Amino acid sequence: MKINRLMTLQVIAGIIASLGITSCSNTSTQGVSTATGWKINDKKGGFQYNTNYGDQQAPLGMVTIEGGTFTMGRVQDDVMYDWNNNPTQQYVQSFYMDETEVTNVMYNEYLYWLKTVFPPSDENYRHIYEGALPDTMVWRNRLGFSESLTTSYLRHPAYANYPVVGVSWVQANDFAKWRTDRVNEATLERAGYLKKNAKITEAYGENHFSTETYLASPDALYGGNRDVVFQGVRNKAKDGKKNIYATQEFGLFTAEFRLPTEAEWEYAAVGLIGNREYNSYKGRKKYPWDGAHTRTGKRNKLGDQMANFKQGRGDYGGISGWSTDGADITNQVKSYPPNDFGLYDMAGNVAEWVADVYRPSITTDDNDFNYFRGNVYYKNKIGADGKVEIVTPETIVYDTLPNGKVKVRNLPGQVAQVLVDDSDTFLRQNFNASDNRDYKDGAGRGTKGYNAPEHTLLADENGELIRKYDTNNRTTLVNDQSRVYKGGSWKDRAYWLDPATRRFYAEDQATDYIGFRCAMTKVGAKPSKKRSKN
Repeated sequence: MKINRLMTLQVIAGIIASLGITSCSNTSTQGVSTATGWKINDKKGGFQYNTNYGDQQAPLGMVTIEGGTFTMGRVQDDVMYDWNNNPTQQYVQSFYMDETEVTNVMYNEYLYWLKTVFPPSDENYRHIYEGALPDTMVWRNRLGFSESLTTSYLRHPAYANYPVVGVSWVQANDFAKWRTDRVNEATLERAGYLKKNAKITEAYGENHFSTETYLASPDALYGGNRDVVFQGVRNKAKDGKKNIYATQEFGLFTAEFRLPTEAEWEYAAVGLIGNREYNSYKGRKKYPWDGAHTRTGKRNKLGDQMANFKQGRGDYGGISGWSTDGADITNQVKSYPPNDFGLYDMAGNVAEWVADVYRPSITTDDNDFNYFRGNVYYKNKIGADGKVEIVTPETIVYDTLPNGKVKVRNLPGQVAQVLVDDSDTFLRQNFNASDNRDYKDGAGRGTKGYNAPEHTLLADENGELIRKYDTNNRTTLVNDQSRVYKGGSWKDRAYWLDPATRRFYAEDQATDYIGFRCAMTKVGAKPSKKRSKN
């Protein structure tokens, strides 16, 4: 026996309430469209829409960052003479950010999922798991002994809640996409659209959950297995089901997890919400905490360091028994006080990847709202039958990165992606190309514009890679694969704790001092303010 569509939306509303989403007034007048006068969510059929959706709440492990204006860049003297962070006024939209860096235990969960669903023993999937593994050899040093860290830091429970390192910018992005799918998968399972625990018992190869696949072609999910992917909410009492899949209009799907933009990261790190003074607003707040010093002045912890950083040459943690930052390498997350947004380690511990392509200057003539350099626009690939193409084990595409490592372009079971083309950009005013990384940067396309090295990889007749280093005289390392990282680390001096400082690194490379955290755009209105009754 089928349940009606109104009951379906009522079930969804209950799920939303259980997820902590508050209610607001309906978008219609007593369930009637103000545009047509037709009923919305009519039990006899018609337009289905969640008219009870309220303010989105911060996802688990994240905090809300209310958007606003701030001075991005440095207004103090640039003692490094980089001249790559001149001050500019920017506005950032409200978003969410992880309260801590992504930890080893979080990344190990990702690795476990990949190894289970795409076992390396299967030749079709061998490079998937290998491509996600952090580079544990980043701990090695020609004149230092840290071999134990190469074997224990990632996996040992003693480092479970330490920030993951050895992860490239490319790998961090793949983690964020995986996280989006897992959160949406759990939400749809709770709402009754997926079989309970199928994510554990049924997922293998191309038969797993992908948000893009569900929205574009739900019949293709889990190989079209209706015993896993329900076409509607099941009624346990009557074993009925609704002849409809969940859609964006239901309000169940989360916005995507991603790396924060440089503007978002810097805005969140400064944490102006707790200090409205003129000097802070105009960029004169030196650290994520108030004051111009790295030690706390609070009586119960007087003299303790506020972050984990290198305090001097040969001094990573002070002398034994003295008040220091309490760490020699990285430290467990939440070991130091949060900033006014509630974010931990926005200075010190590890520096962090952000989404932006690096350029020596921030161009503000064209945009001062949610500034970001690095847009490359894709769309779903449509097959000859007019349907979206789903990646299969036979159609997997692997890319060889500049460092020789192999990366899967899209996982089996995901929708194949292609760059937008002239049909999408013709006569547009807001953009006219798919790749906008070098838009108006004054140097032209990528490596040639900046005279960066152009190392090449060639494959011989046996498929073995031949690496050729660029030995020509080069003047820079800046190219379209150079990504910004922000904040100081356990290996950096106090200068880099300033959120305005910026550096760059190749997107396919990793270090022992760069980690990352995820962000998510807040949908809907800015966070509601609690107004005084007086």
